[in-house]
Amino acid sequence: MVIKTVDLLKNEIPIEEESVVITEDIKAGLVLVDIINGFCTVGAGNLAPREPNRQISEMIDESSRLARAFCDKKLPVLAFLDSHQPDKLEHPYPSHCITGTDESNLVPALRWVEEEPNVTIRRKDCYDGYIGSFQEDGSNVFVDWVKNNQIQLLLVVGVCTDICVLDFVCSTLSAKNRGFLNPLKDVVVYSQGCATFDFPVSMARNTKDISPHPQELMHHVGLYMAKGRGAKIAKEVSFNNLNKP
Repeated sequence: MVIKTVDLLKNEIPIEEESVVITEDIKAGLVLVDIINGFCTVGAGNLAPREPNRQISEMIDESSRLARAFCDKKLPVLAFLDSHQPDKLEHPYPSHCITGTDESNLVPALRWVEEEPNVTIRRKDCYDGYIGSFQEDGSNVFVDWVKNNQIQLLLVVGVCTDICVLDFVCSTLSAKNRGFLNPLKDVVVYSQGCATFDFPVSMARNTKDISPHPQELMHHVGLYMAKGRGAKIAKEVSFNNLNKP
């Protein structure tokens, strides 16, 4: 039934995906959204998958591949890490990704990026990385990162497609349209580089405050909403002269 529902949804609200080639004459930046243990590693926390998940595994593989390509070419990378204080819950979700725990750290496949000079790490305590980048003095780590690196094309991967990825993309597009993120021109969401969680209705019936969240359906909805806000949705991402130093 779920498969039929997803197929119907894709027919009713199709997404036009494109192949994106990052060329040498475009300054590109990569944003990794919450690819951390608490959301991606089996059994790592309240919101972690309970068993191996194909969509999440594929997202990690593709994000790792792109992160390696960006680092090899010394292009800027920004990694958002969901990190919460124990006394500040994020309704309606249970306690998760507490600061100082391994839940809030990058998955093993991406821990290496922390040592790369072109990578900026930003811990955030809300869904939206744009909002979570504001500092006490009013400055914004993400805005400064875009401007200082003169980023023209922003490539976004991570979790969850329809929550933190979507919220960040929507805020970024609104800010771009207002002229706050010059010289940014394009925001690209890579579909295979994103994933969301699976919480079928059979489980939701016995859980207070959390709604059903079928993975494939909500992943598609997240991409569709991002597209509707002005993002490009990529079915594949490659580099021109990838091996060129």
